[in-house]
Amino acid sequence: MPNDSTRIAAEGSLLITDIVVEFEDGALADIEIQKIGYAFPGERSACYSADLLLRQYKRVREKQRGQKGKFSYKNIKNVYTIVIFEKSPMEIRMLENRYIHKSFWGFDTGLKMNLLQNFIFIALDIFRKNMENKTVENELDAWLMFFASEEPERIIELIESYPGFREIYRDIYEICLNMEKVMGMYSKELQELDRNTVQYMIDEMQETIDAQKQALNEQSETIKSQAQIISEQKRQYEELLRRVEKLEEK
Repeated sequence: MPNDSTRIAAEGSLLITDIVVEFEDGALADIEIQKIGYAFPGERSACYSADLLLRQYKRVREKQRGQKGKFSYKNIKNVYTIVIFEKSPMEIRMLENRYIHKSFWGFDTGLKMNLLQNFIFIALDIFRKNMENKTVENELDAWLMFFASEEPERIIELIESYPGFREIYRDIYEICLNMEKVMGMYSKELQELDRNTVQYMIDEMQETIDAQKQALNEQSETIKSQAQIISEQKRQYEELLRRVEKLEEK
């Protein structure tokens, strides 16, 4: 499905792709592939999920209005925010043996209620690490390997074990011929949030660079100070040698 009217290739975005899809039962999902893990992945994903939920709410209301039916929240389906990390953030890397994370909602009283919003985080870098020297043994791992690896050996292995991927690789080649057009759109509000997040990360990196520069300057000053001390010690040593030589002459 098309997002709103904003190009995903806009300046400042670190996304590889961001696609909105609709399932057969009407549920929506936002599938996103990130080049590097954004700061605040949980908070940002919650905003995407809220955007999806509001979008579906508007669609259902418009549909009911066109059919002159009565609006019901029961007609709103689940929304899924699926984030596929090529390089996962620190929070996910800490769980080095787990690469698929599915959210669940619960209450301290045991109350069961469908809150519609679902999150799935997939860490491709951790998957690749866990799959080293291993073969693909099931369809889920095959799909993850499809996303995670560009190694010719892995691609050949995947096509031989799961021939259906051959056509997909062919389709991807066609897509890559016009990538910006295919990537789609996403809401202006989220684009602004996206841009602000990127700027935050740049500022954070700049702070790190400034701190390193200051540390280098301090080390330089320390080296200069030590050099002066060594120079003074050398002068004192040479003066002592001269005095010893004079004593020996006497």
